[in-house]
Amino acid sequence: MRIMSTSCICPVLVCLCFVQRCYGVAHHGSIKVTRNQTKHIEGETEVHHRPKRGWVWNQFFVLEEHLGPDPQYVGKLHSNSDKGDGSVKYILTGEGAGTIFIIDDTTGDIHSTKSLDREQKTHYVLHAQAIDRRTNKPLEPESEFIIKVQDINDNAPKFRDGPYIVTVPEMSEMGTSVLQVTATDADDPTYGNSARVVYSILQGQPYFSVDPKTGVIRTALHNMDREAREHYSVVIQAKDMAGQVGGLSGSTTVNITLTDVNDNPPRFPQKHYELYVPESAQVGSAVGKIKANDADAGSNADMKYTVINGDGSGIFSISTDEETWEGIISLKKPLNYEKKKSYTLNIEGANTHLDFRFSHLGPFKDVTMLKIIVGDVDEPPIFSMPFYVMEVYENAKIGTVIGTVAAQDPDSVDSLIRYFIDHNTEEDRYFIIDANTGTIKTAKIFDREEIPWYNITVAASALDNPGLLSHVPVDIRILDVNDNPPELAREYDIFVCENANPGQVIQTISATDKDSSANGPRFHYSLDEGLSLNPNFTLRDNEDNTASILTRRRRFSRTIQDIYYLPILISDSGIPCLSSSTTLTIRVCACERDGRIRTCHAEAFLSSAGLSTGALIAILLCVIILLAIVVLFITLRRSKKEPLIISEEDVRENIVTYDDEGGGEEDTEAFDIIALRNPSAAEELKYRRDVRPEVKRTPRHQPSSNLNSIDVHEFIKQRLTEADLDSSVPPYDSLQTYAYEGQRSEAGSISSLDSVTTHSDQDYNYLGDWGPEFKKLAELYGEIESERTT
Repeated sequence: MRIMSTSCICPVLVCLCFVQRCYGVAHHGSIKVTRNQTKHIEGETEVHHRPKRGWVWNQFFVLEEHLGPDPQYVGKLHSNSDKGDGSVKYILTGEGAGTIFIIDDTTGDIHSTKSLDREQKTHYVLHAQAIDRRTNKPLEPESEFIIKVQDINDNAPKFRDGPYIVTVPEMSEMGTSVLQVTATDADDPTYGNSARVVYSILQGQPYFSVDPKTGVIRTALHNMDREAREHYSVVIQAKDMAGQVGGLSGSTTVNITLTDVNDNPPRFPQKHYELYVPESAQVGSAVGKIKANDADAGSNADMKYTVINGDGSGIFSISTDEETWEGIISLKKPLNYEKKKSYTLNIEGANTHLDFRFSHLGPFKDVTMLKIIVGDVDEPPIFSMPFYVMEVYENAKIGTVIGTVAAQDPDSVDSLIRYFIDHNTEEDRYFIIDANTGTIKTAKIFDREEIPWYNITVAASALDNPGLLSHVPVDIRILDVNDNPPELAREYDIFVCENANPGQVIQTISATDKDSSANGPRFHYSLDEGLSLNPNFTLRDNEDNTASILTRRRRFSRTIQDIYYLPILISDSGIPCLSSSTTLTIRVCACERDGRIRTCHAEAFLSSAGLSTGALIAILLCVIILLAIVVLFITLRRSKKEPLIISEEDVRENIVTYDDEGGGEEDTEAFDIIALRNPSAAEELKYRRDVRPEVKRTPRHQPSSNLNSIDVHEFIKQRLTEADLDSSVPPYDSLQTYAYEGQRSEAGSISSLDSVTTHSDQDYNYLGDWGPEFKKLAELYGEIESERTT
């Protein structure tokens, strides 16, 4: 099969097409490929011959960006088996087959139906095959060919990194490289001049130039001065087609900034300056400023100011402010208008960073003269010292002299000075000062252990000008005296093992003292000498401000004694020596063999006998259960008994019931009821059986007629008086009930003891006249009378 293309554009392709066609004519349009064996499709016998192959394949070319109304012709496929009768069918497969590329299955003509972009895809790989239209059997093996997209100039050069920002030092030589810019063109660099780019400068001349081939930007002038112009905007153009007419172009902007170099020396605006400074200016304070101008920037404008000569070089100094680069003039010594009224200074300002390439533009320094005029002012008093340090012992009496401050008026030697303390804080009130002499005294008793230092401020003013004040700090140190005894550094939990050996160290103790080191260490430890020798423990002074507790005997027992007390005495080395006593508590503990504590609690006796804690808990639970059973049993038995108390309204009126029956009115042996009828029946006074009162009995020889004459009212009063005066009675009220109603009662006795068996004919209507208390009784007797009448 022969592949034919009409896309021979360039002369080279024309030559190639010419050679192809000449070659095809000479060999009947086919490239023969020989094979050793060939098997017929219809099953014929195999024969050995060298048949001709009908495929001729090559590359096709198609122009990109085709905008015509008709599909673009690409080429033609043809097989030697095609006799022109339409029996051969051409099939196209592969990339873009059927969508981008279509084939006439009869003629083999290939067309492109879409506009192609080489920058997206440069070539397509397709497969062609010729088959018999009647049998659909291949006439030739499938062959592969390529359709390449031919480039046209449809992409302009582009600068990917623009716009650019770049710097170049000022005063650079002409031709100094600034930056290289690069533009890229998406067209095919192997075909024509579509991707051949040249550079040119559109804006920025005559200061800069660009290399047309490399894109390197260079300076085009000598000694470009930053101080004259600092920023430049350069526009660079890139054009394809080697810059020819019709080529596409792109541009970018390059912003170039000239960086500073030290090419300008500093200069003072004036050669002479004057400065007024009052004599009251404080030493160390800034009294003026001066500045030299430098056209450079950054570190190239850094400078240093110095005083090179003048009669004021010892009185004034100058320093450089590193932010504003000004010269700060300060006062080194006090000024005195009465002694000297003016000073002269020669000040130099010089760059600190020099560039020797521009030394010919120097010198890079300048000098000016400064005249300082001293002003006369009324000054406050001046203290003899800038600050005072004084000392006083703690516990000193109020009014103790600590020290004296002194001040003098610089304007007048004979001026009187007044002193006082600035009471800005509470500490300032602890001291007083003599207003005339400046003597400072204590106003309280101090404790060094509370506050060791006090800081106060003393002010002074002239008597004739009290508005001008001067101040001076006074630091007062409180000196220590030995007024605190030593004490243990902490609470010690000391224990001794039961299996301890004699001489064994069981604890090391230390002490502290609130006083200073002169009145504290070294500490001395000892046992209390007022007590007898301790047979169990002893104390050893280690002579390093510590002491050790040692055992004096072997073995201790918790069951015998689990706590020991050891009184000790600690004394310091101060003058006078102070001491304190304390008692150490030592517990006896059970320990392992290596000395580790097992327990420090005293164990029960049964525990030492071999009973474990679990067994003890079990025994305790059994005892509790037995006690609960006993309590429950007693409670049940008590609940079965009949209660003796019938009424709970008044616990003082309890009626005791007995099971035995009395003999009635005829029975006089069980109880004498005569006492209930009349108190005169009692031959003697009756007393309570629960106490034994000491009362005198009535003599038996006293006539019994007195008893008969006793009135009930008097009888009750007598008993009430006896009960009130009796100190042996219980502390509660006692109510005694008597059945006698009195001898002169109009109603007589209402008891049934003396009543007869027959009904009485008495009228009970008068009961209704007795008041509401007898209303119920009148109703009862009224009902009885009505029933009897009926």
